[in-house]
Amino acid sequence: MKIILFQPQIPQNTGNIVRTCAVTGNDLILVKPLGFSTSNRMLKRAGLDYWKGVHVSEITDLLNYLETIHFPFYFFSIHATKLYTAIDYSPEDHLIFGSETSGLPPPFHERWEDKFYKLPMKPNVRCLNLSNAVSIVIFEAWKKNNFWGAAP
Repeated sequence: MKIILFQPQIPQNTGNIVRTCAVTGNDLILVKPLGFSTSNRMLKRAGLDYWKGVHVSEITDLLNYLETIHFPFYFFSIHATKLYTAIDYSPEDHLIFGSETSGLPPPFHERWEDKFYKLPMKPNVRCLNLSNAVSIVIFEAWKKNNFWGAAP
């Protein structure tokens, strides 16, 4: 699977997501501009030595990227109506999460409204921490695929 972070702003979240990708065998794609430098000390600290076990790439145009890939992709947003548990996940999926401060911009919602899913939350609460949301979705996807690649 590929985890895509759209313009992440908080280096500690991205570092934590790198650790989750390392233990679950997922690649990470960061969509620029980032709210930090990839040489940021806090980013490296949060990811510890897990960085060397994760293929991390950066792109500048998520719309163009999604139009050129031939793999399933899903967006996760508090504005969605369908639950993340309804997805029939596969190892080729691309799981896309918005920025901590602004989520995903309207063009994604307008073009691919049917590909938006949410994690349930209590009413009148803003949202989960990005790294927690990514972990929940990754482990749901991994569970639905019998934890492919996990140690026995």
